[in-house]
Amino acid sequence: MQLEIISKLINRFQKLPGVGYKTAQRYAYAIVDMDESSVEDFCNTLLTAKATVQYCDCCGNFSDKSTCSICIKRNSTTIVVVAYPKDVLALEKVGTGHLYHVLHGTLSPLEGRGVNDIRIKELLARVDKAEEVIIATNPDVEGEATAMYIAKLLKPFNVKVTRLAQGISMGSDIEYADEITLARAIEGRIEI
Repeated sequence: MQLEIISKLINRFQKLPGVGYKTAQRYAYAIVDMDESSVEDFCNTLLTAKATVQYCDCCGNFSDKSTCSICIKRNSTTIVVVAYPKDVLALEKVGTGHLYHVLHGTLSPLEGRGVNDIRIKELLARVDKAEEVIIATNPDVEGEATAMYIAKLLKPFNVKVTRLAQGISMGSDIEYADEITLARAIEGRIEI
């Protein structure tokens, strides 16, 4: 039988994205097994992050200052539009060298997220200085709907609008790819 406070701790960890019961249980027991100073440090780090992390005034990425380090350092005419700050981290691993614009979500009428719930107006305010906008939302229904909506809005701005290429992942087998992925791979083929 679990103590009520451990059950409560497990419940709190389960509220984090991607954390199931077993993982939450491991986290809870790890916290209880920590020495008090480690727990205090963990709690203080959480509180400090919550108090200091804000949105960059320019791109909407997470930052500890009003303008993030990417926007300060880069002078690019290409803006990569992503749905979430974690997408910036993924793209930075390949070193795009471009600026970003974080929407903080995608259009999803079923979940009640519309045009005014994500940072589309802010994108439109920045696009006059851009030569290209790369839309890098996920290739799911919401990501595609958001990409198409943004592309339509950007038509009058005389800016090149592109979408990330999609297709078969490196190391995967063609026989296991679905029809949509295969069709996109054929459409997006490149000369070698």
